[in-house]
Amino acid sequence: MAPRRLGRALVSYFLRGLLLVVPVTIIVVAMYRMFIWLDHIIELDFPGLGLLSLLLIITLAGWLGSTILFQPLADLGQDLLQRIPILKTVYDALKDLVGALVGNKRSFDKPVLVKLLNNSELEKLGFITQDDLSELGIPGKKVAVYLPHSFAWSGNLYVVPVEYVTPIKAKAGDVMKFIVSGGVAHVDEE
Repeated sequence: MAPRRLGRALVSYFLRGLLLVVPVTIIVVAMYRMFIWLDHIIELDFPGLGLLSLLLIITLAGWLGSTILFQPLADLGQDLLQRIPILKTVYDALKDLVGALVGNKRSFDKPVLVKLLNNSELEKLGFITQDDLSELGIPGKKVAVYLPHSFAWSGNLYVVPVEYVTPIKAKAGDVMKFIVSGGVAHVDEE
C-alpha cells in the first residue's frame, strides 16, 4: 500500500474511532461523576441508593424529554433547520430517507431487477421509489429506481424505462440486506 493511501486510511480509521469512542466515553464519565456526586449528597447508609437514584434520574429525564420537553425542542430545532437553505435541503432529504426506510411512508417496498443495457443480460437489484415522474417534467413511461451500494448506506437514483424493470417477489428488507451485504447474506425463510 502506498504511504499516502496508508496515511489516509489511518486518518479515516482514527476519525471513525473518535466517533465511536468519544460519545461512549462522555456518557460513562458523566454517569460515573453523577453517581459519585449523588453518593456524597445522599447521607443515608443504604448500599446502592446512589445507583438507584442515578437510574431514576436518567429514566425521569428520558420520560420528560420524550413527552413534555421533546416536542417543543424538536419544533425549535426544525424551525432553525428550515431557515438555513443548505441545511434545510440536507435535513429534508435525510428526514424523507429515514421515513422511507422505517416510517409510515415506506418507499423501499417495491424490489425490482433493472436491466442496465439494452443488449445485455446484466441486471442490478433496486427499488422503485416513484412510478410517476411527470412532476419533474420527465416524459414517457419511466420510473425512478434507487440502486443501493453494497457495504454502504448510499446508492444512486436512476430514471429507467418501465420495460427495463422487472418486479420481483421478495421481501424488501431481504433484498436490501442482500444488496448491502454484497450478495453474501442469506434470505431468511419463514
